[in-house]
Amino acid sequence: MVLTHLFLALLGVSLFVSPAISRYTANPTDLKSWCSKTPHPQPCEFFLTHNPKYGNPIQQKSDFLKLSMQLALDRTMHALSHTYTLGPMCRNKQEKAAWADCLELYESTIEKLNKSVDPNFKCSQVDVQTWLSTALTNLETCRTGFVEFGVTDFVMPLMSNNVSALVSNTLAMNNGPNGEPSYKEGFPSWVSPGDRKLLQSPSPASSANIVVAQDGSGNYKMVSQAVTAAGKLSGRGRFVIYVKAGTYNENVDFGSLKNIMLTGDGIGQTIITGSRSVGGGFTTYKSATAAAMGDGFIVKGVTFRNTAGAQNHQAVAFRSGSDLSVYYQCSFEGFQDTLYVHSQRQFYRECDIYGTVDFIFGNAAVIFQNCNLYARYPPKKINTLTAQGRTDPNQNTGISIHNCQVTAASDLKQVQSTVQTFLGRPWQKYSRTVFMQTYLDSLIAPAGWFPWNGNFALSKLYYGEYMNTGPGSSTANRVKWGGYHVITSATVASTFTVGNFVSGDSWLPATNVPFTSGL
Repeated sequence: MVLTHLFLALLGVSLFVSPAISRYTANPTDLKSWCSKTPHPQPCEFFLTHNPKYGNPIQQKSDFLKLSMQLALDRTMHALSHTYTLGPMCRNKQEKAAWADCLELYESTIEKLNKSVDPNFKCSQVDVQTWLSTALTNLETCRTGFVEFGVTDFVMPLMSNNVSALVSNTLAMNNGPNGEPSYKEGFPSWVSPGDRKLLQSPSPASSANIVVAQDGSGNYKMVSQAVTAAGKLSGRGRFVIYVKAGTYNENVDFGSLKNIMLTGDGIGQTIITGSRSVGGGFTTYKSATAAAMGDGFIVKGVTFRNTAGAQNHQAVAFRSGSDLSVYYQCSFEGFQDTLYVHSQRQFYRECDIYGTVDFIFGNAAVIFQNCNLYARYPPKKINTLTAQGRTDPNQNTGISIHNCQVTAASDLKQVQSTVQTFLGRPWQKYSRTVFMQTYLDSLIAPAGWFPWNGNFALSKLYYGEYMNTGPGSSTANRVKWGGYHVITSATVASTFTVGNFVSGDSWLPATNVPFTSGL
């Protein structure tokens, strides 16, 4: 019973309903009508009609949306408050680790919902849709941590999760008229004119607030020490950490620090490496060698590596939940689950990504442009490049791989005929991934895509290919799934470009990273 209460609380499921709570004093029929327009009318109607706090009249859709977001925020805060008391009930280190992840993820969710409901916070509809998408992703990540350790004896179906259902309702109500949010130009608060030349600076040390060097010539010898200092010194502007060439064997968590730029001496020169893994007792979320969640994170010229090896299963080299983040001329090296594009809007340019199973995965709105994807030799003779994690059809998330190259890494090249390599598989029901104008070498299997489990998600996912080249690009023998598309329209393909999919024209120019806005 204790375990059931623990997991229900972590998911935000209501643990009790007091009969003493006053009923809604306005028109319950009106509320029922509005709630019926949502994907999950039952929790909407229940919570709004059993608490006088939500008794404001609803005149139009915007009123109901504000009310729905406030309700989702209140229930998330209730769930977090109760979750804090449940740590001592965890049976072992694995459950304790998953519980700790949930605390962090709930706090992030509350931050995103607070920004969404704050009338003084300047944002667009797509900003709100991004934050609501992230809130839902956070809740799913919380649940996943327990599942990874086989803690399924008290796992409730996700549809009984009141917080997730209430956030899903807000996603649906905030959506644009054509099934996707209406993109609006908007300049994020972290952008300032002084940021424009940072990525092109010939001397990283000259613009750095902190220098890290193993030989003692900088301010610190470890990157994590610099991050701690940045937390005390950084303010509203950009804070630059320059890490000189060297191999830094440490795990680095930038947490929610905003406006951080990490710059190194180049791929293979500045290396941050670790070996955490699920096989080693960590959740996937916390296995990352380095991680960033704060808005506006920028990295140039750094290699992130996880050396746990394929036998230790999920082992993340880098995890990003940073909104409006940029990764330029970086390398991400691992095996299973190398790069965790967890959430928010992200852009990768001229990067190298190495891995085996699901080595680019997560639920961000993310674009890879002019990057190299290298498949390595997998222990079970099957590679999957991507595993996108969209759980709700109204999330504005997906993986777009544009003008990249997909080839075999050196350890696979000589034996690639013995291995099947696929473009992706559906981690979640509404998984969305596209490959556009990308070179696909002969390692790609003719079917192109790989199922997750039987027919799961095959009709609900969106997988697309547009004008790819190379010996592995033929779509003649691709899968026949309902959700698979050979894209022939430039108009359709353009929805997955930098300018449209992540509104890049409004924020990428300030970083001075090169990018192509359209096809």
